[in-house]
Amino acid sequence: MAKLKILEYPDPRLRTRAKKVEKVDDKLRQLVDDMFETMYAAPGIGLAATQVNVHQRILVADVSDDQSQPVVLINPEIIAADDEGVSEEGCLSVPGIYESVRRFQHVRVSSLDRDGNQTEVEAFGLLAVCIQHEMDHLDGKLFVDYLSELKRQRIRKKMEKGRRDTATSRSGVSGTPSII
Repeated sequence: MAKLKILEYPDPRLRTRAKKVEKVDDKLRQLVDDMFETMYAAPGIGLAATQVNVHQRILVADVSDDQSQPVVLINPEIIAADDEGVSEEGCLSVPGIYESVRRFQHVRVSSLDRDGNQTEVEAFGLLAVCIQHEMDHLDGKLFVDYLSELKRQRIRKKMEKGRRDTATSRSGVSGTPSII
C-alpha cells in the first residue's frame, strides 16, 4: 500500500466533480487500500478520492476507534435521509479547522462495494455525517462552503499563510510556521 498526498484547501482540484466509476478492478481496489492507509495515517475518519486528486466517485470511511469498521462506497447515491441536525466537522483537506454544519443524522446509501457488488448502507450519527461530507467532496464541495463568506475568507487566508510559512521554513528563511 502507498500513502497518498491529500490536497488542501484552497487547491482548485478539490472543486473537480468526480466521474462515475465504470469498472471495479484490482487497480481500483488498490486505490481503495491506499486511501484507507492515507486516511488512517492522517488520522481521519473519511476520505474521498477527490481529496487525493483522483476524480472518481469513491469514498472510504471508518468511524470506529480501532479501525475495525471500514466502509467503501463506489458511485454512492443517497436514497433516503432524515433527522437533520448540527454537528461539528473537520476535514483532512482543511486541517485544524472545525465548524458546525447542518446535515442529516440518518442516511441510506446505494453504492457498489469494493468488489463491484450493488449494496445499500444505512448509516446513523457520525457515519451518516461523514458519508455526506465525503459525498460533497465528490461533487467538488467542501464543508467550508456551508459557512459564511467571512468565515471562508478567514479560513482561506489562514491556510494560505500556513503554506507560505511552511515553505519559508523549509527554504531555511527565518520565520515561525503557523500551527494549523
